[in-house]
Amino acid sequence: MFFMCNFAPMNLMELPLWAWIVFYVLVLLMLVADLKMFGKKGQHEVHVGEALKMTAVWIGVSLLFCAGIYFFYPVDSHEMAMEFLAGYLIEKSLSMDNLFVFLMLFSFFGIERKYQHEVLFWGIFGALVLRSIFIFAGAAMVERFEWVLGLFGLFLLYTGGKMFAHDDNQQSDPSQNIIVRWFRKLYPVTDKMYGGRFFITENGRCMATPLFVALLVIETTDIAFAVDSIPAVFSVSRDPFIVLTSNIFAILGLRALYFALAAVAKYFKYLKYGLGIILIFVGIKMLLAMNEYVNSLGSLLGLNLNIPHIEVPTPVSLVVIFGVLALSMLLSFLVTKHEQTR
Repeated sequence: MFFMCNFAPMNLMELPLWAWIVFYVLVLLMLVADLKMFGKKGQHEVHVGEALKMTAVWIGVSLLFCAGIYFFYPVDSHEMAMEFLAGYLIEKSLSMDNLFVFLMLFSFFGIERKYQHEVLFWGIFGALVLRSIFIFAGAAMVERFEWVLGLFGLFLLYTGGKMFAHDDNQQSDPSQNIIVRWFRKLYPVTDKMYGGRFFITENGRCMATPLFVALLVIETTDIAFAVDSIPAVFSVSRDPFIVLTSNIFAILGLRALYFALAAVAKYFKYLKYGLGIILIFVGIKMLLAMNEYVNSLGSLLGLNLNIPHIEVPTPVSLVVIFGVLALSMLLSFLVTKHEQTR
């Protein structure tokens, strides 16, 4: 096999079934704890200080899980721990950009801050289910058709480039989402808010509220987000357990991170460019490891690419991803502060 990489593939069932079951039970327990710690349904507005504390708790829990991988994982535990960190950092950084989309959605639907955490909870629960399906399917596909990683790499280059071409002033209309339009044809929707309720009975008819419509949009936009983030995580690990857990731990703390970022969104104006660089980097990393497939494709198209086989070690990936993310956020903060003082 001419494909050599700094991570070895693992069969989906190489870990015992009980390990997967225990992980998902822990995830459900953490989701319930997260909901309880954010207060009672529809009666609690999450403030920045509380959100920052919860964000720190979620990051701490993720690092503890990483430590567990480092000490107890059955195969290449030290390398797997670094792959988990790299995957976690990629997904967390891409999620930060996604949260600004959620800000726009809540503003569009006129959802009060104290009801937003309920929508985010169920949105994240749905994302966990969808991401699990996508990751298992992706891992099985990569295990059987290894050349798919080359397509992932090309797609990441494309999406990274789109980050630089995206116009922040050009916003789509969430009400025109195809799923929303389909749902409105099948089910009555009221334009009035009824607190934190997703459904109400009005004149004898069961109707959905704007809160549920917002949840639908969040779930469908997460599918689009997953198309970017899951291939990016496969660039640092092909172990399905590492890809899955790093992805899920990154999105488990999204509710807390959303409320923490909502107050300082104006300080992240250059974040998308940093994310674009990260996507381009991991895309190139993936293509360099898939050089023989890419060169063969080039030959079929009449191109003599001669791309060399270059391994990018996981620690180098970690440094690049963290460095680009930190620099883009620092630059955003400094430029915004300078503009405010003029």
